[in-house]
Amino acid sequence: MNSLTDNVIMLKVKAGDLDKMGLLFARYNRQLYGFLFHMTYHREGAEDLVQQVFYKMLKYRHTFTGTGEFIHWMYSIARNTLKDTYKSKKQQVRHENVDDMVEQLSGGMTPEEQLEKKQAKAELHKAIEKLSDDHREILALSRFQELKFHEIAQILDITESAAKTRVHRAIQELKNIYTKNGTLKQ
Repeated sequence: MNSLTDNVIMLKVKAGDLDKMGLLFARYNRQLYGFLFHMTYHREGAEDLVQQVFYKMLKYRHTFTGTGEFIHWMYSIARNTLKDTYKSKKQQVRHENVDDMVEQLSGGMTPEEQLEKKQAKAELHKAIEKLSDDHREILALSRFQELKFHEIAQILDITESAAKTRVHRAIQELKNIYTKNGTLKQ
């Protein structure tokens, strides 16, 4: 059963074989959680959003055509769910944690090096919080989800060159914010 493509599985779900959604959940729940966590930095909120996305995929399975890739359809639903959540709460979810974008240092760090790393991580967290939602989203897709530019372009319904440009601009904005905080040495 693992040899079935995502599109074939989703078309089976669309046809009424709802048990097949479990296969898609097993394949994508961690990846989807990673994306939603990097958008909200709220563990429980991201877990809830994953459940909402899979619920909406079941609810709106009739809209899946199978012509595009399943993952793009899934991310579109995830993005819309995230936007709906922000609209209904009328506030951003408070950021709790940030994955380590600071380069992994080798073992045997001194206490001073550990403190510096912790401070750099905190500053990066603050800088990411200051990014616009669009820039945080594109960085989550490109850096954390490691999607290719053509995949990002399909998800966001833009050209591949526009996706490259947006990623570049988001990185520049992050660098500018990080530099203003006095953390990044040029």
